[in-house]
Amino acid sequence: MATARQSGVSHYLSAHSRNRIQELAEPKKVACANDPRLVWGNQETIRTLSQAIVTAQPSPRIVALAKPKKDFGKNQCRPLFMYSCGRESTIWERLPPVDFGLPSDRLLKLSEPKKYLAAYLQQRPRESPEWPVSPAALMYKASPRILELARPKVLHAEFLLAREVPTPVTNAATLARASSRLQRLAEPRVRKVTDCYELSFPESVIRPVSKSAQKAIASARTLELARAKGLHPDYVPLRGAEWPVTKAAKHAVATPRLVELAQPRKRSPMSLCHFNPDAFTVKEAAKKATCSARIQELARPIKR
Repeated sequence: MATARQSGVSHYLSAHSRNRIQELAEPKKVACANDPRLVWGNQETIRTLSQAIVTAQPSPRIVALAKPKKDFGKNQCRPLFMYSCGRESTIWERLPPVDFGLPSDRLLKLSEPKKYLAAYLQQRPRESPEWPVSPAALMYKASPRILELARPKVLHAEFLLAREVPTPVTNAATLARASSRLQRLAEPRVRKVTDCYELSFPESVIRPVSKSAQKAIASARTLELARAKGLHPDYVPLRGAEWPVTKAAKHAVATPRLVELAQPRKRSPMSLCHFNPDAFTVKEAAKKATCSARIQELARPIKR
């Protein structure tokens, strides 16, 4: 029973809201659109005024507000120009006594610059941006180092100014129009994106070589440009990962000291003991040790 009542209420609300939305969706009617009393282009009112409004008397406050603002500039001097809206300008002509009059004490006081506070003057390193130079500074002779630093930076020895256009283009060339043949030759060649050449020539050669090109003799400059770039005189090729071992090294016997040094350092695993910050400390004797000539020789990097 409750479910049926709720469904009926919801159906009523949805229908009511739908009707309200349709009512609000209708455009608003213009009040004066179809009014026969309205005539466009005249100064008549949209609605006729009642007799009470026509015969009404304004109050003293309305009369006071309706008075235009008084222009105080008319009594002083003649305005220079008028604004477009009919309002007089606030700029007037200068009277002759103004050019020759002396300023009053009030104007002189107002024209004085603002004085600095005493706290600000104490914080400044000097009183003015221009400070007197001592005679010692005026008579000081600069050292050669100061003269060298004061010398402006010169241009590089190989510096070249901007070059002019090597071949000026004539007016005829700028106004020339390319022929159909030139436009056809200027079009880029359309190539298919493939991994193979088009077999338009015999399979033995990619493209034919003319007989004159086959019999041509290269000049000295062409041979020089065709020569491959050589390696540096001090270039040493990389050593291979495997190199032959001498017989003496194969039959060498390690001394007890080398065997002792070759054994790895035994440390207990970190999971079984706490971290020891002093595990990698360097002894004082090791800090003061002096390398032998052999160790310095072995520490020197290999020059390649």
